[in-house]
Amino acid sequence: MADQTQQPGPPKKPLSLAEQIAQQQQAYEQQAYQKLVEQIKPKPKVWVNVLNAFWVGGTICGIAQIITLIFREAGLSAQDASNATAMIMVFLGALLTGLGVYDEIGKRAGAGSIIPITGFANSIVSPAMEFKREGFIYGVGARLFTVAGPVIIYGLVTSVLIGLVAYFVS
Repeated sequence: MADQTQQPGPPKKPLSLAEQIAQQQQAYEQQAYQKLVEQIKPKPKVWVNVLNAFWVGGTICGIAQIITLIFREAGLSAQDASNATAMIMVFLGALLTGLGVYDEIGKRAGAGSIIPITGFANSIVSPAMEFKREGFIYGVGARLFTVAGPVIIYGLVTSVLIGLVAYFVS
């Protein structure tokens, strides 16, 4: 029975000694390069990144809590104060993204700037800002919901399905 692993076509000629040496030298150079890359590559500052995410995310949430308390003191119910705070935080996130400030915060804070509701506003406005040179309709308007649109749709559909299941179960 013939060997199944052979490639069809003419048999390959054996490599000459010079070609074998060239292949070995190339493999050695690739290994040396990989070692050099590992030495030069910056090491991630995990604890610094964690602390930055913690204090920035905490600060954003602290600002939201202060806004909520101000609304509560003004006489709004807990639900109304929460709704108003969410609207203000989304507005602030969108405004800071439009001004280019939120991206700078995100560079330093990482996930600390993504997790609060301001990160949602950033995810809506960022794609639109990239295409503003194409105009308000085909640029900003068309790109406004490229990231957040699917999240909104799937969230809406899931909430309706869960609501229907809860209605029929109870």
